[in-house]
Amino acid sequence: MRIAGSTVLLTGATGGIGQAIARDLTARGAKLVLSGRRADALESLADELGARVVAADLADPDQAEHLAAACSDTDILIANAALPSSGDLLDYTPEQIDRALTVNLRAPVMLARTLAPRMVEAGRGQIVLVGSISGKAATKHSSLYNATKFGLRGFALAFRQDLHGTGVGVSLVQPGAVRDVGMFAVTGATPPAGVRTVSPDQVVAGVVRAVERDLCEVNVAPVELRALSAIAGQFPGFAEKVQRGSSAERTIREVVAAQRDRR
Repeated sequence: MRIAGSTVLLTGATGGIGQAIARDLTARGAKLVLSGRRADALESLADELGARVVAADLADPDQAEHLAAACSDTDILIANAALPSSGDLLDYTPEQIDRALTVNLRAPVMLARTLAPRMVEAGRGQIVLVGSISGKAATKHSSLYNATKFGLRGFALAFRQDLHGTGVGVSLVQPGAVRDVGMFAVTGATPPAGVRTVSPDQVVAGVVRAVERDLCEVNVAPVELRALSAIAGQFPGFAEKVQRGSSAERTIREVVAAQRDRR
């Protein structure tokens, strides 16, 4: 897909990574539609970039289809919106569980399902789902988040096969720990000892590569984290033992405490 001249729908545009993606795509000549829960939070960025705003609260099960209907001319979907969903599942209410599943998994699936038919008819399009390395390896106090990201990965890889030959691609971009924005910036937690982070620009570059080259899976993480996540996916029992007692425990507790009010 050529980004220049294409209409791009970007969800989760209010976050740091979303803003970085928006600025880069605008510089590449995209016709951008920004979406987030509150239109007023997007007005400044939209004015800066000359973008259109379509507000949608993706925690409402009906909003994904309404968003897709309002953006039916989309050539490239970048489903970036997500809730952190960290913490012990036993601390979650049924309503909070539904909210996490709806925003992180149901909404991107429904956006892809609703926007894909027009793309297939046109014989061109790209669907980019922004997941996480947490979709490859499970970690303590992340069961709900892991569930949504594992599910998103399975959906992306299978839906890509379903659309093979139609001219429409499906890509999955999975960042590791991102510095300056995202989890650590929002919560003030520090990465575990020895864990390297990636920059927002590296995540943006991964999204761009996915769109332009129709890549199946782009893991935006240091080489050692990519290797460890691959091992954890094959040998989860071994990965569980390695994680116990590591410095990651402290970081996870800090993150959970800071994100409790975002469920």
